[in-house]
Amino acid sequence: MALLVSHPGEMQAMTWILLLLLPAALQAGNSAGSNRGNYFGVNQPARLSGVQGGSIEIPFSFYFTWELAKDPQMRILWRWQHFYGELIYNSSSGFIHEHFKDRLILNWTQPQTSGVLRILDLKEKDQTVYFCRVHLNTKHGLEKWQSLVGTRLTITPRKHIPASTTMQSPSIVTSAVTTAGLEDTEGQRNPSLVNLGATVVVVVATAVLITPVCVMLIFLWWKKRPAD
Repeated sequence: MALLVSHPGEMQAMTWILLLLLPAALQAGNSAGSNRGNYFGVNQPARLSGVQGGSIEIPFSFYFTWELAKDPQMRILWRWQHFYGELIYNSSSGFIHEHFKDRLILNWTQPQTSGVLRILDLKEKDQTVYFCRVHLNTKHGLEKWQSLVGTRLTITPRKHIPASTTMQSPSIVTSAVTTAGLEDTEGQRNPSLVNLGATVVVVVATAVLITPVCVMLIFLWWKKRPAD
């Protein structure tokens, strides 16, 4: 029997190699279970995109073949940045990462096996990978598993409105519109109405001038007529 001796440096290198290969091995196992032939798994979209300042929804679903305990105590947790990243949400304790304070909403209730994580007021730092993790009690004990590849979220900066296209003050716009409306109305007066008004003025003026003359002529005619 031969005794194998390894140097400390070689052991450290082998340890790192095994750690790097572990997610790949788990991924292979999960791929084999993509047809639900495996014992468990988590499904979520590989990529999503959102606009800075807007919101995004990450749908997820999970499956398993274990027989649940009488009180399964299902819990949904979320990690970000990488497979072993920090927890940002815990449905059982209500924990929310400080970065996401008042910005995370989980639409899921036990015993549903699908739901949606909604992120509000998207920020530039939110652009990373998100992993859904499931905890539940079975008749064989507590089981835990999570998505292997997660969902990579891309954030698009909101486009700024150029200064040259900035809208005027509402009061200025309203004033301009009102003035323009008055000018258009004056310019579009009915010509016949204008002519009729002018004619009436001329007739009245003529009547005022002629009436005294007519009265004087009638008086003279009456005075000069022969007496009976």
